[in-house]
Amino acid sequence: MSNCVFCTIDKKRILFKDEFFFVIRDMYPVTNLHTLIIPNRCIISFFDLTENEQSRLNKIIEDQRSLLIKEDLSITGFNIGINDGKDAGQTVMHCHIHLIPRRKGDVKNPRGGVRGVIPEMQGY
Repeated sequence: MSNCVFCTIDKKRILFKDEFFFVIRDMYPVTNLHTLIIPNRCIISFFDLTENEQSRLNKIIEDQRSLLIKEDLSITGFNIGINDGKDAGQTVMHCHIHLIPRRKGDVKNPRGGVRGVIPEMQGY
């Protein structure tokens, strides 16, 4: 896709790249070091990833987690998120996975985590 922001990304932003994925920092980070893992193939949905890509993705998430923890010792947790489809909040129609570092006290009450995408469902 020629107008896809991830397909035309400035190569200087890429922190890691292999045959399946590349890694960048989010331009609008939720927290410091908010990281995106993006397939090289321009696919819209996470569900379009091949079995090989899904397997590799798990390894990249683990590797990036380790790198982030080494870079910032204040990180005590992570949210991993995928907005898949317009109604799920996807605004860039190129699959990407958010790896969001969390720190103790970064929000008043973190309970419910990703359930907060529908705020009234976060507390339970």
